[in-house]
Amino acid sequence: MFENLTNKFEEIFSSLKKAPSLNEAQVDEGLRGIRQALLEADVSLDVAKDFVDKVKPKALGQEIIRSTSPGQMVVKIVYDELVNLLGEKNAEVNLNAVPPITVMMVGLQGSGKTTSTAKLASYLEKNKKKKVMMVSLDIYRPAAQEQLRLLGEQNNINTLPVIEGQLPTDICQRAINAAKLNGSDVILFDTAGRTQIDLQMMSEIKQIEGIINPTEVILVADSLTGQVAANVAKEFKSTVTLTGIILTRSDGDGRGGAALSMKYVAEVPIKFLGVGEKIENLEVFHPDRIANRILGMGDIVSLVEKATEDLDQENVKKAEENLRKGQFTLEDYLSQLRQMKKMGGIEGVMSFLPGVSKMKSQMDQAGVDEKIISKNEAVILSMTKKERANPKIIDGSRKKRIANGSGTDIATINKLLKQFKMMSEMMKKMSKGNIKGMADKGIPPELFNQLK
Repeated sequence: MFENLTNKFEEIFSSLKKAPSLNEAQVDEGLRGIRQALLEADVSLDVAKDFVDKVKPKALGQEIIRSTSPGQMVVKIVYDELVNLLGEKNAEVNLNAVPPITVMMVGLQGSGKTTSTAKLASYLEKNKKKKVMMVSLDIYRPAAQEQLRLLGEQNNINTLPVIEGQLPTDICQRAINAAKLNGSDVILFDTAGRTQIDLQMMSEIKQIEGIINPTEVILVADSLTGQVAANVAKEFKSTVTLTGIILTRSDGDGRGGAALSMKYVAEVPIKFLGVGEKIENLEVFHPDRIANRILGMGDIVSLVEKATEDLDQENVKKAEENLRKGQFTLEDYLSQLRQMKKMGGIEGVMSFLPGVSKMKSQMDQAGVDEKIISKNEAVILSMTKKERANPKIIDGSRKKRIANGSGTDIATINKLLKQFKMMSEMMKKMSKGNIKGMADKGIPPELFNQLK
């Protein structure tokens, strides 16, 4: 997400940072570039204009003139305004009400509303320790109620049993009664959508809102639709008491215009980003972290959180034990490769790192691609346990057998063994607390200190 915008911003700030001082003409040129970059990212014209109008007086202010690094000061001003535009701080789901707390999911058909309902239910059960019941009010779309039931069954989330022919208003009342009986803390109501906004749909969700009196009304919108998503938000805002937004398919959105326009247009916070199809692919929206990503500064905090969520604790303990002993085997390396796959592969991890556009360009030049993880995994799985424990025994004939078994070639085997050797040496240095050695490998000592 924001890949195109990040590339443009990095280009603009690169020239500003090089200048020993900035005059009004240079600032104007930089702001023109920012405005153009926002419009190309499908940010609405009003949002782009307002953003630049807020940045300009600060970028020409006394603090810039006095600053020893005016270019960095402009970056800081843009960062602050991006955080303001995105919502200042992350907005939690409001659970401060007497159970059963009712949450209403609204949006157009095809926006990912039903899947997002299941993702949110899973998030609340796992992270907030709430017992959740999901309820489908979509009696119009074929198999919509069945879809939610299956998602509940697959992920061990309670769903209200379906009674054929029952109207949405009657389902609401039955759901509230059932939640009181089964002890549910939260009820998520998945309302019906349409391919476009119509009066019948708006009238129905207004009626449902009156019956369930929701603590939250969350709009689910497709980030790939850009300004259309922002207009949809405006329409729902005028009908129901909208309290938050979930942006879906943000992992496939290289522009990010919807995220930058939604808060401004709807005047409600983005609460989550849908970043994939799996039940766990729902990220809490942190405006400050997103602003960092847009400006190419990375998001190490989210990366660490994501890794912690996905890590197998048994593997962690085993890896720590091996690290203390100064051991690092191909089994450990295999575990790391699988961890990276769970986190979205090389690109998934890199999207959180500073200077991502430069790194991607270096990777392209070096011919590195996502397939390397699967290839390396296949190579290691084609080795015997003895070879994984002691790769030094892998001679020419063994390499030939491993290449045949993994569908690769000897060059791939040699490349993997070289990578493994470098990583093994690095792990040995870490086990001895050799921070200088880590720095020699390009890892900042301060980062290593934080990770110890």
